[in-house]
Amino acid sequence: MNVLGVIPARYGSTRLNGKPLLDICGKPMIQHVYEQAKKLLPYVVVATDDKRIVTAVKKFGGEVVMTSPDHKTGTNRCLEAYRVYQKRHDLEFNIIVNIQGDEPLLDPEQIRLLISCFYDEANDTLYRTTELATLVIPVKPTDTTFTNSGVFVVIDRFKSALYFSRSVIPFVRDADKSEWQKQHTFYKHIGMYAFKPQSLIEFASLQQTTLEVAESLEQNRWLENGKNIKVEITDTETIGVDTQDDLEKVRKIISTKEK
Repeated sequence: MNVLGVIPARYGSTRLNGKPLLDICGKPMIQHVYEQAKKLLPYVVVATDDKRIVTAVKKFGGEVVMTSPDHKTGTNRCLEAYRVYQKRHDLEFNIIVNIQGDEPLLDPEQIRLLISCFYDEANDTLYRTTELATLVIPVKPTDTTFTNSGVFVVIDRFKSALYFSRSVIPFVRDADKSEWQKQHTFYKHIGMYAFKPQSLIEFASLQQTTLEVAESLEQNRWLENGKNIKVEITDTETIGVDTQDDLEKVRKIISTKEK
């Protein structure tokens, strides 16, 4: 079974410009992500629209694909990179993993967990019913971001996503918000996806939907078209680098690990 890891990486960012190239303990952020992904996946490629990122990836020996600057989402950039990489190496892939380029603390085990949504390792077969999968993490009672940030997910009994929102969902009626977590297990989304090739092609061809636009969450496009997103639950915390404070926090963690 061949799995391709694609890391979309844009230079422009409204909150932290040029963040794929920001230094973290002597390496650009994108190198940390790439090296973590390579611990599990033999095939990994960075997908970017900026020559500075191309230069940086080649400098550390990584593989990179220059993609169109007109893609509106990382998924569409992922599709172009997959097609270029597939043609370049003349390889067929069973699964494509879309890996966030701003999570230098990526745990390779999270990729393995995501792949398990598609693959029955005991019988060496792919599940026919899984088209797209993602990860969620339970919100801890001590999580101070519960009330003010993150992307929340509600899932069904079979671990399929029902809806993604930037609001805390579900709403717990007749209880003060400070008591909600005593009533229900809440889940936050971890923005890593995996697709079968045909599902990635179909996803990228779908028009944006009203719920996607309202929440600015592209995964709702798939759900709004009646499709299924398989969910696996991880307990591994991740830190996406969106602000200078996030960057300093990650630098401190990696610096401590390297001592």
